Amino acid sequence: MTALVTGASSGIGLQYAVILARDYSCDLLMVSNQEKELEAAATQISQSYGVKAYPFFCDLALPNSARAVYDYAVKEGLTIDILINNAGFFFFDALCATPPEKVEAMVMLHVVTMTGLCRLFGADMCRRGSGYILNMSSLCRWMEFPGIQTYIATKTYIYSFSKSIWYEFNPAGVGVTVATPGAVDTGLYGLSPKLRRLAVRLGVSLPPEKLAQKALKRMFRKKKTCMPGLINHITIPIFRHFPDWLVFKVMKRLEKFKALFS
Repeated sequence: MTALVTGASSGIGLQYAVILARDYSCDLLMVSNQEKELEAAATQISQSYGVKAYPFFCDLALPNSARAVYDYAVKEGLTIDILINNAGFFFFDALCATPPEKVEAMVMLHVVTMTGLCRLFGADMCRRGSGYILNMSSLCRWMEFPGIQTYIATKTYIYSFSKSIWYEFNPAGVGVTVATPGAVDTGLYGLSPKLRRLAVRLGVSLPPEKLAQKALKRMFRKKKTCMPGLINHITIPIFRHFPDWLVFKVMKRLEKFKALFS
């Protein structure tokens, strides 16, 4: 089997690539906008696990990048059996204080490119009658919160889109799984190493390798959703019933915290 992993040069994406190569003997098409890190990761995985790893440097936040990835796979003669849409980024800022190009990049990456990759590779999978797609949403899709408004909205799109195409692709033998993890111990949030270690110790943050293992198991079983971590199931009802006054209070605290560490 051959797996396409986006955001594969670091964090969760790198863990997906390692586990697929090590535990499932998958060849890899690894996509990232971190060229040097991507080349190094592909070489390391190929040498360590005896699989083929193709690094494709591409900024998926640019228009037509889904087509660029698809065309590269066709040119290299790669049949993609597994598509993992993992690439993403995060920022915490009021909408009007965020540069427009930053908002557009997030929408392009999380929505437009993700949809395009599902459309292009999903069509091939459906024609063959087999395949797996794993899309990364977030626990925050159940929230409405200032500062991460675009992140929440795009992750909500991923969740709804993935569950909808599950119904379309399932009769053709193709599985679509959407993962909704809470905090994951990566550099995505810009926390200090000390705070990251504390979050893992308290069970608030999940190590990326554990998330990847759980999500892949659900994906290979063609389950519709994956939400690892008991604490995530507990917090969803809390998120859904946050009163407005509490949101404003938390927002003020977060602004002070952000100023302290900026």
